[in-house]
Amino acid sequence: MKKIKTLVLGIGNTLLTDEGAGIHALNLLQSYHPDASNLVYIDGGTLSFTLAAYIEDCNNLIVFDAAELKAPAGTVCAMVGQEMDTFLGAARRSPHEVGLLDLFDIARLTESLPVKRALIGIQPRTIEWGMSPTAPVERALPLAVNEAERLLVDWGQLIAAEAGLHTDARRPQVTWDYTVGRLL
Repeated sequence: MKKIKTLVLGIGNTLLTDEGAGIHALNLLQSYHPDASNLVYIDGGTLSFTLAAYIEDCNNLIVFDAAELKAPAGTVCAMVGQEMDTFLGAARRSPHEVGLLDLFDIARLTESLPVKRALIGIQPRTIEWGMSPTAPVERALPLAVNEAERLLVDWGQLIAAEAGLHTDARRPQVTWDYTVGRLL
């Protein structure tokens, strides 16, 4: 496998309303940057150990997923590096987070866990049968994409003009304050 610059992984089940938030965010980011040669987009579904090879082969990793943040529905939280590891290891919150932790353990064993890694979590409102996310999660998708774009700019994988952070009127402008853990 050729070394991947940045792997963008969406996790979730799009048949269960907000459970599919990670896949919907992945698709939105990919629609904004379909030709970015340094980005590889993977719909990870509900996870599989076959993803271990992709994680081991990337320099940077961004994961989108519905996550229990103990916050209002639609809250977006970007956890970077050790903060991500702490979140995943603190309590087994969902099957995805358990599976992601297992995939990270495999990468650690092979000394190939990407140093630059982030989990962008979106608080679900409900996880019932349905093909579309609820309104709060739908509104959160552009916020999650903005967080990913900011990371990609910081990591040198996108230039600010490509990210559209300040030029794209389709997306709301938000800032995540990591010190207080909320959007500004």
